[in-house]
Amino acid sequence: MVSGKKILIIGPSWIGDMVMAQSLFILLKQQFPDVQIHVLAPAWSRPLLARMPEVERAIDMPVGHGSLMWSVRRRIARELRAEGYSQAIVLPNSLKSALIPWLARIPLRTGWKGEMRYLLLNDLRHLDKQQYPLMVQRFDALALPEGTALPTSLPAPDLHAKTDRVPALRQQFGLQANQNILALCPGAEFGPAKRWPEQHYTTVAAHQIARGWQIWLLGSAKDRPVAQAIIDGLPEQQRDQCHNLAGKTSLDEAIDLMSVVDAVVSNDSGLMHIAAALNRPLVVVYGSTSPAFTPPLNDEVAILSIPVDCGPCFKRECPLGHLKCLVELYPERVTAALDRLVPAP
Repeated sequence: MVSGKKILIIGPSWIGDMVMAQSLFILLKQQFPDVQIHVLAPAWSRPLLARMPEVERAIDMPVGHGSLMWSVRRRIARELRAEGYSQAIVLPNSLKSALIPWLARIPLRTGWKGEMRYLLLNDLRHLDKQQYPLMVQRFDALALPEGTALPTSLPAPDLHAKTDRVPALRQQFGLQANQNILALCPGAEFGPAKRWPEQHYTTVAAHQIARGWQIWLLGSAKDRPVAQAIIDGLPEQQRDQCHNLAGKTSLDEAIDLMSVVDAVVSNDSGLMHIAAALNRPLVVVYGSTSPAFTPPLNDEVAILSIPVDCGPCFKRECPLGHLKCLVELYPERVTAALDRLVPAP
């Protein structure tokens, strides 16, 4: 790789993975400060990439996950060929994700072995999962020549929020400015086996409201019913201190609002990784998944889980139907973790 040239990153399709990819971008910039980084990724990721100063250009990938759409990929490749990239780094492991760099004739095409990509990638790496147990390590290793040891300390994702927008957002959504704020992120796109029960979130919300805090519930439109159930479970006199913003905010608005909260409680989700990259005090509850692969990359974090015979199963839905790993992770553990992270004045 030559300093001063452009690198095309084929980005992942999940919010949390894209946040972790910022570690790779930072590592590239540390090695080659004048390298231009362009990221080809789904259009939803634009607001996220805009908060990463290492990324010079975000390019929309109009082809959905799993779709071939050969003619569209060829058109994109023709357009990218004129950019003169010196290298492409392909983060997803699918064959389709490697097609565009190959069609664009990018001279160095780097990625892990997967799905018969021998002809498409000419810097094909063979993954040792024991050497690189974390996803962020697997991303960052692609920034270095094969066989080079990773730095002892990997750069943590560091999103740059636009805090000057927050006063207008508070006014837009009717949010008070004179209280501590707890953000709750009760959704998980992966599936219900990642979602801590709403009644547990209600207990945590009630605990913090009793301490004088307000609650912001963040998530997508799909999470709005769960967020409303959390509010409905509160005593009536506490409900006006709990704001359901799920589905109301855009991704960039959620990032900017989260940047000013005093603490976050989240499932293992994309918003959890955003909170970590904003360096917010964070409590994460794990169910079917494990922090051994995609932990929050943040020093101010409490990771909570319980040992169960059947887990971690990494399933979208509980195969046994009891969700023991989440149901029996009681809210008192979360409130105690919050009290440690953000002690009462």
